[in-house]
Amino acid sequence: MSKIRLGIVDDNTFLARAIKEKLVDFEELDIKYMVFNGSELLAKLEKSHNLDLVLMDIEMPVLDGIETVRIVKQKYPHIKVLMLTVFDNDENIFNAIQAGADGYLLKEIEADKLYNAITETMEGGAAMSPSIAVKTLKLLRYPERQESLSAKEEAIELSSREQEVLEQLAEGLSYTVIAKNLYLSPSTVRKHIENIYKKLQVHNKLEAVQKARRQSLI
Repeated sequence: MSKIRLGIVDDNTFLARAIKEKLVDFEELDIKYMVFNGSELLAKLEKSHNLDLVLMDIEMPVLDGIETVRIVKQKYPHIKVLMLTVFDNDENIFNAIQAGADGYLLKEIEADKLYNAITETMEGGAAMSPSIAVKTLKLLRYPERQESLSAKEEAIELSSREQEVLEQLAEGLSYTVIAKNLYLSPSTVRKHIENIYKKLQVHNKLEAVQKARRQSLI
């Protein structure tokens, strides 16, 4: 039987190595590489998409896990993707499944269970941590919760000025540079950014940029 070729995508080097350590003793697995964000994975796949399955984190810089799943599934439908994350909130589960994820696991999973989840997924199954399976069933039983999640994101409306600030924020510019570019005071820029965070329901620049890209706001 040929080995299952794996890729690990996680921006946390320590956690990525911990995942690799969990799997290194299983002879049926061949860990091809570890990368630190979705963009790095896509660059690897462009050179060679000779991969069977990806273990994908969600919150990552440059390109997050959910958006990466969507692109991988469009370009390389033969590659299975298992989300492997610490986040078990409804929004992430719903968005990951909608993007095409083949399963959803929490990082606390034991080594043998992670291995079983990988083999199960390769055989066409949909591996999920027990708590995730319960949440997924609830999302299926109560579709209005899905609608409310989508509606909550669809309802985001930024002013033209907030849009300009967010676009410059996404380019990695500082408050003072943004203020200079837009002929505003730094305190006004700070206020706009506070409003953006509030509207997007996020807590920092990374989350704001990721969510804005996911919602095609920038």
